[in-house]
Amino acid sequence: MTGLSAPLSLVAQSAVTEEASLLDAVTVLSPRVANQEPVATVAMPVSTLRYEPGVDLQARNFAEGQADIAIRGGTFANSGWVLAGVPLYDPQTGHYYAEIPLAPAMLGAQQLATGPDLAAGGAWNATAGGVVQGWRPVRVGGELAVSAGDWSSYRADFITGVDLGGGWAADVAAAYSESDGPFANADHQLARYSGRLQHRGERSASDLAVGYQDKFFGWPNLYTPFNSPETEDIQTLLVIGTHQQQIGELGSFVEVGGAYRRNDDNYAYNRYAPVGPVPPYKHTTRVTTAGGRAHLVLSDRSAIDARLWVLADELESTSLLYGRFYSRTHFTTGATYSHTAPLADGRELELRAGLGYDTSNRGADAVTPVLEVALAQPDAVWQRWVLGYSTASQAPSYTAVAGNPNGGLFRGNRSLDRAESRTLEARGEFAVGEWTGSVGAFYRWDEDLIDWTFRNGVFGRNAAAVDLEVAGVEAYAMRSGERLDLVLGYAWLHKDADYGSATIDGSFYALNFPNHRVTAALIWRATDDLTLRLDNELRWQEPNPLRLNGKDEALLSSVGLYWRTPWDRRLQLSVQVDNLWDSTFEEIPAVPAAPRLWAVGARWRW
Repeated sequence: MTGLSAPLSLVAQSAVTEEASLLDAVTVLSPRVANQEPVATVAMPVSTLRYEPGVDLQARNFAEGQADIAIRGGTFANSGWVLAGVPLYDPQTGHYYAEIPLAPAMLGAQQLATGPDLAAGGAWNATAGGVVQGWRPVRVGGELAVSAGDWSSYRADFITGVDLGGGWAADVAAAYSESDGPFANADHQLARYSGRLQHRGERSASDLAVGYQDKFFGWPNLYTPFNSPETEDIQTLLVIGTHQQQIGELGSFVEVGGAYRRNDDNYAYNRYAPVGPVPPYKHTTRVTTAGGRAHLVLSDRSAIDARLWVLADELESTSLLYGRFYSRTHFTTGATYSHTAPLADGRELELRAGLGYDTSNRGADAVTPVLEVALAQPDAVWQRWVLGYSTASQAPSYTAVAGNPNGGLFRGNRSLDRAESRTLEARGEFAVGEWTGSVGAFYRWDEDLIDWTFRNGVFGRNAAAVDLEVAGVEAYAMRSGERLDLVLGYAWLHKDADYGSATIDGSFYALNFPNHRVTAALIWRATDDLTLRLDNELRWQEPNPLRLNGKDEALLSSVGLYWRTPWDRRLQLSVQVDNLWDSTFEEIPAVPAAPRLWAVGARWRW
């Protein structure tokens, strides 16, 4: 990914936008995925990551219920999320990183930050990769969508935007879904409300958003392999504001922001067991974030990017009572220098080098250097060759360090501390005809990565530190045509793990990965009013003794057919099918897969 530090085109952005056409009623979050909306529930920021070539999304029940974001063979805890430069996370566990209670229509397209882009500020507290998003300009008008399908499933979402004048605009959104689920104890109910105030000037951009989400869902073996009817009840509040100011005429900018996030999680191992006055697994986390970044253009060939963020977190829990601390203050800063030198024949040599620093008042710190060299040759098929070395670090979650080390379902380890990683990578980026894409390889050394392991005869899972060496190959190609769009992706992974003196019989996360993963997205605009969207994933999984049905291969597909009606082009009707081939593959070992699901829907856009 390129351009993480580039400023928004503030001059080109108007205060509001009515969009050039209402013909396509799809808000695109990922240009590398065909279906932008899920079948089982309303769309969330995590929805389009399911078939993203660079992400292995491992879902429980459905992706919007709870899904782990694994990038480049990392675990659910090794990935980060950044919104308009502000790092978002949950200190209890990485399972809740994607609990972002904002309507996707308020957010810009997603980019992935890995390697040098990650180390240079693409995400915080992540060692494998990050998801990066900005704000989408408010669209004057609105849309209402409803659908119904299998398992008594219903969903509805609504958003409307207004022009307030003087560069000010606002939008509000609401969404709801419910389902009985495909079998007993697999139901869900979800509600989300969000609103935003936005100002766009000639040289500035400001956004203030508030979102709240209430989500309940059940699933057998949700987190444990003991055939128990587990549930989660999660309420998430997010308040976030950012302001970006362009400086001078060369593209320099300064962006400042802050956020407050509260996440209430009530987990039940057995939904039918008496709870009593104190729920056994109830957790509340609060995170306050403030800071900013700057992009300073020194000349037409050199620039400096700097960042500084302070985050304070705290935990209240009825079960995580065995830690050394229950609040932390994190400090992260860094700067990179980039320079472009002209070569013969129109080629350019690009250099990026920098240093980062991560620390907290509750553990070790880390210095994280980054270096990248690239050769750009715009007139060739292979337009850019890149070689990079980067480092990153991550503080442990409270579930890992404050759980009971001697009993219970999730056994912590008080000795765990900051994990660090080093990544060496190389890739080539090409453009030929209507095709663009890249092919690359990486090698990552993870030190003291936190994993959750299993031992035969031991009830529960254990937090353990593991040293991993991860080798990978990544390739994708994209074609955009008048009627047909194609995106092809391939990833190969290999891991060598060293758990030290720890004895394990299985790994739920670090050793749950595909050796080979192929993705294919297709968008066929059969007519001006009829569009077929098809996402596919084919994987060969590393064998895992915890996978109950033993299936290590899977073909997963989701398809949507969308028709713009001739009597009113503001109305779109749809038929969607998820898990088209009714695969029973366990994305997370021992967690049952969701069967095939169909739904029909209508969307009215004005």
